[in-house]
Amino acid sequence: MGRGLRKWCTLALGLMVLLALGVVQAKDKIVIGQAWPLSGPGAGAARVSGGMIYEMWVKEVNKAGGIYVKQYGKKLPVELKIYDNETDIGKTTKLIEKLILEDKVDFVLPPWGTAFLYAAANICNKYGYILIGGPGGAAKLKELDLPYFFQVLNFSETQMPALAEIFKEVGVKSIAMIYRGDLHGVEYAGIAGPVFKQAGFQVKMMKSFPPDVTKDFTPFLKEAKSMGVDAFLAACYPPEVIAITEQAIATGINFNAMWFSVGPYDPVLYRDNFGVNVVEGVMGGGAWNHKSSPGAAELVKLHKQYYKVEPDYWGALYYWSSLQHFQKAIEKAGTLDQKAVRDVLATSKFDTALGPYWYDEKRMLAKECHPGEVGQWQKGVFEVIDKSPKRTAKPLYPKPAWPTKK
Repeated sequence: MGRGLRKWCTLALGLMVLLALGVVQAKDKIVIGQAWPLSGPGAGAARVSGGMIYEMWVKEVNKAGGIYVKQYGKKLPVELKIYDNETDIGKTTKLIEKLILEDKVDFVLPPWGTAFLYAAANICNKYGYILIGGPGGAAKLKELDLPYFFQVLNFSETQMPALAEIFKEVGVKSIAMIYRGDLHGVEYAGIAGPVFKQAGFQVKMMKSFPPDVTKDFTPFLKEAKSMGVDAFLAACYPPEVIAITEQAIATGINFNAMWFSVGPYDPVLYRDNFGVNVVEGVMGGGAWNHKSSPGAAELVKLHKQYYKVEPDYWGALYYWSSLQHFQKAIEKAGTLDQKAVRDVLATSKFDTALGPYWYDEKRMLAKECHPGEVGQWQKGVFEVIDKSPKRTAKPLYPKPAWPTKK
């Protein structure tokens, strides 16, 4: 018997003894649960701004044989167990509890949307389950300091100061802002108001609107236009971004700068829906593109191979990199134990598509890792226009007028 074969037999015998003693339980896969909007008002946007990334990650992991877990001495494939939350927060919380308590999944992936993420983070921490954030971000989560929650996406507290710097650079003097009357909109407005005033801008309008109810934004556009503001901002979700853009075009109302939080970064729902020449100069939350890093370029290529379309240019690179970091944390921990993996996540830096990736002391993705805070469509590319070394293009200002129909 060769030395290699003897060593293998010894390891196999040892594992069999451990199994017999109940020290190690047999396991053939890693089950990860998710409560996701497969239906309801958020389903379409969730699919293209997050859903495809999680789906693609599972496929790529399994193509490579799975995630190696030392405790079991082998690679384990990943099974993604998804329940439809129907874009309902109440159903989301119940489904996450079901995944944890009844299905006893190994890990939980995030839902879609800030308010949903806030609810999910509290539940996962209640049961000692890791929740790596995804599509959504809330300063309140930072204040709660939940030990098992990891914030992945950048949001208002870093985006608004960056936008203020850009506005000062290009010469914006006055601003009008509207926002959803929910956690997402309220937090953006709460950060934006003081930041803009401190920077010396005239904030001539700051109004909220009822979420998922308001369909006509023309009165806001007309009021802002009558005030003669330079910049119009809306902290809102994709359906509202689409509606505001359509109504601005229909009425011929334009501003020197237009910025939206969630939606314009998407090449399918926004750029291709309206056309490259139409969205030219529109700004949005984000941002990154194929020029941001070699890993970013590879992600765009891989996404197009899977889905024939580009990924979204806000969250996709964040989510993808967070999953790469998560996989490496499991492999380093050598176990699926929540606390052991949590401790590795909180203290380890790993290379990802985004570049070096780590969390700060509050378990928020370190600001140094952000590829960009503000993006702008320029000739079909969602350019990073932050006033920083990560800028991929200078801001286009003033924004071109909406093209007239022929």
